[in-house]
Amino acid sequence: MMADARCMVEEYVGYLRGAKGLSEHTIAAYRCDLLACIGVLESFGRTDLGDVTLDDLRMWMAHDSKRIAKSSLARRTIAVRGFFAWARRHGRTAHDPAASLSTPKLPGTLPAVLNEAQAETLMDTADAQPADDENPHRRALALRDCAMLELLYATGIRVAELVAMDLNSVRYGNRTITVIGKGNKQRVVPFGLPAQRALERWTGQGRPRLATARSGDALFLGARGGRIDQRVVRDVVHREAARAGVPDISPHALRHSAATHMLDGGADLREVQEMLGHSSLQTTQRYTHVSIEQLKARYAQAFPRA
Repeated sequence: MMADARCMVEEYVGYLRGAKGLSEHTIAAYRCDLLACIGVLESFGRTDLGDVTLDDLRMWMAHDSKRIAKSSLARRTIAVRGFFAWARRHGRTAHDPAASLSTPKLPGTLPAVLNEAQAETLMDTADAQPADDENPHRRALALRDCAMLELLYATGIRVAELVAMDLNSVRYGNRTITVIGKGNKQRVVPFGLPAQRALERWTGQGRPRLATARSGDALFLGARGGRIDQRVVRDVVHREAARAGVPDISPHALRHSAATHMLDGGADLREVQEMLGHSSLQTTQRYTHVSIEQLKARYAQAFPRA
């Protein structure tokens, strides 16, 4: 089987890349998930993909549930369901054993966010760093880091969207950026004056210091002049949070924070949905729960006998 099945996985990966517009990171994760599933099915004695049953897939889930987190298993289940549905549609299998495969229920945990004071401290700390550094290269990197943090918080964009931005993605006249989100969907997102100032300092003073022949039109550059990597952005956010003395966060937590603070400030739920690029309003509604929790905390602080 399972040589044929692995070839089918590669075909499916090509389909995802060409037709679905998924990020390379997501595609790589799905590929690993599918190959891992095939390996487990193989250990169960399955020799042909067409013989796989729903019970086989449930056994695979039970096997993996002992080794990985529920969130990872949920992603693997989605990958397997998509693969078998594609195989059935394209006549590669006679039936779809994963059609009734249920995704594990995840605990309804609220996304981690900074409160508004912590977010302000983080931005102020990042903003002060460039002025403190006399080394031209380090100053350029500091200007870049400040601009990235300001833009992530001001717009709530994903880290993958940030690193994909080019110089012409920014419109200073009306303070908007154009980003390409999931599924290659384009959207326009506004940003404020602090982010504009940070971007102008970076593009005017910092970026020319780092730019090389390989920079192209990339808005944000790595230390050697190429387009910045997502891992570097994540490292920057973690480092700056530690330097500012605020809770450790990821770029995605800055996205959560931006959404929550917009709702706290009176933004309409659908406006936040449009800004974040959520396809479902239900996804955006998670942030209303965060706002309610913060409201409860403020109330308890103001009214200790409540």
